[in-house]
Amino acid sequence: MAALCGNSIWTPQARNCFQRGITSSNSLKFLPFQVNRCKRLWSRSLKCRVLGETDDVGFEVSSAIKDDLFVGFFREAWPYFLAHRGSTFVVLISAEIVDSPHLDHLLMACSHFIDISLLHGLGIKFVLVPGTHVQIDRLLTERGSEAKYVGRYRITDTDSLEAAMDTSGRIRLMIEAKLSPGPSLTGVRRHGDNSRWHDSVGVASGNFLSAKKRGVVEGIDYASTGEVKKVDVSRIRERLDQDSIVLLSNLGYSSSGEVLNCNTYEVATACALALGAEKLICIIDGPILDESSRLIRFLTLQDADMLVRRRAEQSETAANYVKAVNQEDFNRLGYHGSNGSLPSQNGDVYGQRYNPTFQNGIGFDNGNGLWSSEQGFAIGGQEKLSRSNGYLSELAAAAFVCRGGVQRVHLLDGTIGGVLLKELFQRDGVGTMVASDLYEGARMARVSDVPGIKQLLQPLEESGTLIRRTEEELVKALHSFIIVEREGHIIACAALFPYFEEKCGEVAAIAVSPDCRGQGQGDKLLDYIEKKASSLGLQMLFLLTTRTADWFVRRGFSECSIDHLPEERRKKINLARRSKYYMKKLLPDKSGIRIDCTFA
Repeated sequence: MAALCGNSIWTPQARNCFQRGITSSNSLKFLPFQVNRCKRLWSRSLKCRVLGETDDVGFEVSSAIKDDLFVGFFREAWPYFLAHRGSTFVVLISAEIVDSPHLDHLLMACSHFIDISLLHGLGIKFVLVPGTHVQIDRLLTERGSEAKYVGRYRITDTDSLEAAMDTSGRIRLMIEAKLSPGPSLTGVRRHGDNSRWHDSVGVASGNFLSAKKRGVVEGIDYASTGEVKKVDVSRIRERLDQDSIVLLSNLGYSSSGEVLNCNTYEVATACALALGAEKLICIIDGPILDESSRLIRFLTLQDADMLVRRRAEQSETAANYVKAVNQEDFNRLGYHGSNGSLPSQNGDVYGQRYNPTFQNGIGFDNGNGLWSSEQGFAIGGQEKLSRSNGYLSELAAAAFVCRGGVQRVHLLDGTIGGVLLKELFQRDGVGTMVASDLYEGARMARVSDVPGIKQLLQPLEESGTLIRRTEEELVKALHSFIIVEREGHIIACAALFPYFEEKCGEVAAIAVSPDCRGQGQGDKLLDYIEKKASSLGLQMLFLLTTRTADWFVRRGFSECSIDHLPEERRKKINLARRSKYYMKKLLPDKSGIRIDCTFA
């Protein structure tokens, strides 16, 4: 480390970051205005070093950088505050994380629980489901008993049930204790006293989970092992609306008053489905990696479904997933890779559209009108303990929940400090997201789509919002059009015209059916176009508009002069329309979301 100006301490790494305007992968990312100011401050600190000014200047440098980063973070995070406020997140904390050394470190400094308390204060509703199997197994060993598993379920004999109840109680008390402290009052008193500062986070637990005995299956008596029967949605919602965090144990209660030990993942998935949660977040003890050991940042439901199905002959968990969601597909295809076809982006899997639903207290509809008795998706046993198939079990649970209607499932490495904040308040996150609805129905246009596209564009052309295109012109430009289809009808369209030499592209002809406006279809299309442009190597988007400038400005476009447009495009502009020109620089896309980048 090198002291440059009194108290101002700069590492060589930080110096290089500020000089180049970038940061390392483990550092905060700087906005352009922050980079420029950092450069000015760095230059001034060099002058300090030469001229020997006082230590106060060095302090000013470091303080100013800190202030800029603080302001920049809040401005970047603002859309996420709005998006997540009022949402319900079910958070499963795996037993490995609950039991690991990482938890002690995280609980004392940058704990998941402290992060959860912070996010709760921002208006997010949490249901926490902590794992217990590691602690139960250890307690059994200490007491001279042996843990017994058959498949993904534990055989819960008398000793195991006693250990499960002891473990559940200890974990509940620990979580309640960690959530009880309010925020630090050190720096906030200058804003005046407020009684809310002294309030702890309310934690609610209770008999929210109804279960039934698993019973005797294939000659195996599972004793006091339970299967989820029903989640008490109304009482959980009542506690959430009272501003409490709900703590949901994996111990369920039978109609005859017995305590039953249920699978944690089955409880969490059933709860997310029954509540209709916006997200299920699984905090596990490692990352989801591909065959090249790279983090998988994003999977569509269809991609996750296929990955799990391909392992159905090697993995009991994968086979159970297929059985739970669609037995007929499994039997029909046999999973020998006969056709190698990939699922489409419009909700069809292997040519068959599915629309599964979950009904609390009944089960999961596999899309064929057949109801499974399972209320959630259980994973566990030797396959999970040995990690013989990596995190395939967690991926299967994520796909199961997405099929049931939960839009997003996040699989996060709990050994990363502050992983919840990094995942929820950064564009690309740090974990793996499985999404059921991202770009659903979006695809490149075909000749048969021309009448539907024309029908969308015609009212906007008549009002002067869009330029008129003849059918011949539309067919000629069709390879640049993207459409969103729902139930056989085109509900939105847009076009991307790339200029590869200038590394930019024009956004044009965004139109949404009047019946579907206000549902985010325009944003979906624009986001699709931005990712498609990035996949094509484009670095900037531009557009011409006469009446929709406000919409684009809110989405990151800024007004520019005609000189920013490619010369080829400038020659074709009808200056009589007096269009305004807007542009947006594209950031490198690290989301892992794959877009079909083929242009005919």
